[in-house]
Amino acid sequence: MNRLHRRKFLKNTTSAAVGIISAPYILSSCSNAPSKQITLGMIGVGNHGVSWNMKAFLEFEDVRILAVCDVDSKRKDEAKKIVDEKYQNQDCAAYNDFREVLARNDIDAVMISTPDHWHVPISILAAQAGKDVICEKPSLTISEGRVLCDVMKKHNTIYQTSIEDRAVPVYHRMAELVRNGYIGDLQKIIIRVPDDDVIKLHPASTETQPVPPGFDYDMWLGPAPVAPYAPGRCHFNFRWISDYSGGMLTDWGAHYVDTAQWANGTDHSGPVSVEGKGEFLSRGIYNTANIFDLMYHYANGVSMQVVSGGTSIGFQGTEGWIQCLGWRGELEASKKSILNAEIKSSEIHLYTAKSEHRNFIDCVKSRKETYVPVEVGHRTATALHMGNIAMQLNRKVYWDPEKEAFIDDDEANALRFRESRDPWKFDDLVV
Repeated sequence: MNRLHRRKFLKNTTSAAVGIISAPYILSSCSNAPSKQITLGMIGVGNHGVSWNMKAFLEFEDVRILAVCDVDSKRKDEAKKIVDEKYQNQDCAAYNDFREVLARNDIDAVMISTPDHWHVPISILAAQAGKDVICEKPSLTISEGRVLCDVMKKHNTIYQTSIEDRAVPVYHRMAELVRNGYIGDLQKIIIRVPDDDVIKLHPASTETQPVPPGFDYDMWLGPAPVAPYAPGRCHFNFRWISDYSGGMLTDWGAHYVDTAQWANGTDHSGPVSVEGKGEFLSRGIYNTANIFDLMYHYANGVSMQVVSGGTSIGFQGTEGWIQCLGWRGELEASKKSILNAEIKSSEIHLYTAKSEHRNFIDCVKSRKETYVPVEVGHRTATALHMGNIAMQLNRKVYWDPEKEAFIDDDEANALRFRESRDPWKFDDLVV
């Protein structure tokens, strides 16, 4: 297993922060004060960071947003304005560098809504600074995800993988019915995620241009390789570039595969193999897979097909099927008795909540594990990274979920991690 030598990584990154994150971890006082107002810093305040994440937290009376942070000064200033208008004051601080948020002793937790390549480094530094973390999915690599889990455990950090599906009634209901055998023994899962049509909704030039004023492009790149600035490289469209993301497979796929593994009871392990075909974008700077058909297999005999084109998830069992076509669509089944089934008190009741955000705040107070804890989020991301690796190698790969390594496959194992740029370098990897 390739792992980051955490001590050196944290030493390197804290040095880059000019010593602002050198204090030892101290358990948040909120663990002893359930009614305490939780103070929050928002790191990454683009569209999703504001319209989904920040909007939700602003509605909670027991949460106070003290700071917003973004490398894009326009977005940063707009987010501060929203917070100040909500609280009717000018108290919200606005930062360009997330390390300034982490250095504040008066902030209990952070919401990380950055591009994927920043998720793990910021989360690690946040835990080192004594903050609890709610972070968007997914990780960038399998190895980074493992390091993330280890660091969160080391610091007793409350961590929420920011996925709403477990709080969405239709997906919770579906998973619970499957887990309790209402379609018989589960045999196959079929998932469809959008293809590259979504790119057309967010057109932006991919031609090299001067960096716009107020945009710290070097910080945006962070651990990723140096690359010339283009509007189509940043913000929403980072998803189609492998230096920053795994494409639509890891983006939309994280939602449905999380539900799939939840229903299959494998969300703490994962599949044992994957094979399939994919077509990779070749439009200038874009290079992630946009068309794919992958088949995963689990040790319990269940198969899971993940196909591009559409939005749906369905489960086939020995005694029927159940599915949801479209995002949060109406639940359908082969028999009405499945849809009308009442989960008995003696059966499995899956952990849900009003929302990912409410669940996180409640867990910060209680120190209870969140409904999508770091290990679960890592296992979902691992399955998706496996799919990208299989497509990249154009062959079937076999996985050991316990050792978290590909079986007798040095070529695949080498793709579990990537080098990172100084001062965010993931070095001293050990096998």
